[in-house]
Amino acid sequence: MASTSLLESINDPADLRRRTRAELKHLADELRECVLQNVARTGGHLSSNLGTVELTIALHTVFNTPYDRLVWDVGHQTYPHKILTGRRARMPTLRQLGGMSGFPRRDESEYDTFGTAHSSTSISAALGMALAARQKGEDRKAVAIIGDGALTAGMAFEALNNAGVERDARLLVVLNDNDMSISPPVGALNRYLAQLMSGRFYTAARQVGKSVLGGVPPLLELAKRLEQQAKGMVVPATLFETFGFNYIGPIDGHDLDSLIPTLENIRERMAQREGPQFLHVVTRKGQGYKLAEADPVAYHGPGKFDPAVGLVTPATPPRQTFTQVFGQWLCDMAEHDTRLVGITPAMREGSGLVEFARRFPQRYHDVGIAEQHAVTFAAGLACEGLKPVVAIYSTFLQRAYDQLIHDVAIQNLPVVFALDRAGIVGADGATHAGNYDIAYLRCIPNVSIACPADERECRQLLSTAFEQEHPVAVRYPRGAGVGAQPLAGLDGLPFGKGELRRQGTRVAILAFGTLLYPALQAAERLDATVVNMRWAKPLDAELLARVAATHEALVTVEEGAVMGGAGSAVGEALAAAGTARPLLQLGLPDRFIEHGDPARLLALEDLDAGGIERAIRRRFEALVGAAPELHAVGKRA
Repeated sequence: MASTSLLESINDPADLRRRTRAELKHLADELRECVLQNVARTGGHLSSNLGTVELTIALHTVFNTPYDRLVWDVGHQTYPHKILTGRRARMPTLRQLGGMSGFPRRDESEYDTFGTAHSSTSISAALGMALAARQKGEDRKAVAIIGDGALTAGMAFEALNNAGVERDARLLVVLNDNDMSISPPVGALNRYLAQLMSGRFYTAARQVGKSVLGGVPPLLELAKRLEQQAKGMVVPATLFETFGFNYIGPIDGHDLDSLIPTLENIRERMAQREGPQFLHVVTRKGQGYKLAEADPVAYHGPGKFDPAVGLVTPATPPRQTFTQVFGQWLCDMAEHDTRLVGITPAMREGSGLVEFARRFPQRYHDVGIAEQHAVTFAAGLACEGLKPVVAIYSTFLQRAYDQLIHDVAIQNLPVVFALDRAGIVGADGATHAGNYDIAYLRCIPNVSIACPADERECRQLLSTAFEQEHPVAVRYPRGAGVGAQPLAGLDGLPFGKGELRRQGTRVAILAFGTLLYPALQAAERLDATVVNMRWAKPLDAELLARVAATHEALVTVEEGAVMGGAGSAVGEALAAAGTARPLLQLGLPDRFIEHGDPARLLALEDLDAGGIERAIRRRFEALVGAAPELHAVGKRA
């Protein structure tokens, strides 16, 4: 039998249900190897997927999917799920333009019952599905699979609180406890889960069992096999039972001999409407691949690599990323100003706070996956005279919008928001895109928005933001810029002021952020003026008025949503000043941008140098001349 023949025979979960337990165990090995080899070729999430192989097999074996609903929280652990539900052949296209998403998507498969990517939504969605089935008179069951990191978010507890009173809901919550989110776990809940597994009461009960059964070896062996299932029985009044759930566990999430019978028993309880069920399984991130087991953080989302060798340091050091520029600035400013406090909602590595956490542990706060709390926590610190810096992805700040307005902006508190992953993010796709921050921030009174064009400006504008006594967001993209070396000092740039970067004729391009550089390239062919605006709010009204008075048409360029974005701000400012000038707004359109290579995605939206030039020539042909022969590489047909 070929090494992958068993996996190749699985075209959908119905094929799993015809296999023996021994075959399923062999299948787990093949499935894990399939995940490893494919992620190594394309890049993607690895540790989390290696840890959910057996759990995925067990869920699809026991439940009648897709009639029964599986909702995967976050969804970056669903590669085994995708492989077992008819998408094995598409794995080489994972996270590629036009290929398979790295997250569940309803438009990709009927087995992807709910689109996820942001944390802690699964219980709410699964409860909605369970109650919809009840209302429609259907006997389907709903299962939410959520990690211990995601369970720290308030939304998860809101859903648990609601679900606990729905006694006839056919709902199961599976806690995938791997003692890990993306960054190491934090908070009281993590300590509580650890106590469930190692508390004095359980340990004492286990020792009593050993002493009683020690003289009867067969019974002692049976007790050992039942030990994982018995843990939940000897932990008194667990947190989840107080929410109204029937708690079972913890059990070994890599042991199909434990998982499948336990899930079968739970399925029968759900059929009898014995209340919402809660299964606590313990898994290990990186399971089965020693390098990932040893360093699950490094292998959380690796790029391409050789599985036989593992991750290696490149011979040529990569260019400094914006995230690294921020991390260095944070440490430098913390040394300079003892009021600085750094905050992250469970993204220490991704947001560049590792060194800050090491050097300033008393001023570093990882609040868990709790964006709402992070923002209001920062507001409380600011009320007491500290200077909080919230390091957060643009897409995740969306989750704390009310707190941003109600707790920070209305009180005009000096909180700095370091918005990483602004604009297109690439392989993670629409769920992680930072396309909307300019639009959703600039409408809030008291909030300012800085848009650095390169690494040097990023450091300088962070310093400018920190100097202010009101809320300021500094937005910067994922990855590296043009390679502008940051200056060593902490001097800022003038607040609310832009700069003229190229003097041309007739048409002026107003660039916001890193698209300044493709705008400069386009301007060379157009003989256009280029302005580095730097601030989406406040606009440099004086500079704008001067440019508008000396040019016949204006173009705005931004890596963000056109609707309500920086271009809209320019249009509003011109209208308020009574200045009538043709205005072309270039940016991201009113649709979600799919996953793919960021440079290719920008080209598809006419936001590379060639695209900017073409767009300007189409609109202002009389001013800049007709387009010469241009290569529309990457353009849609």
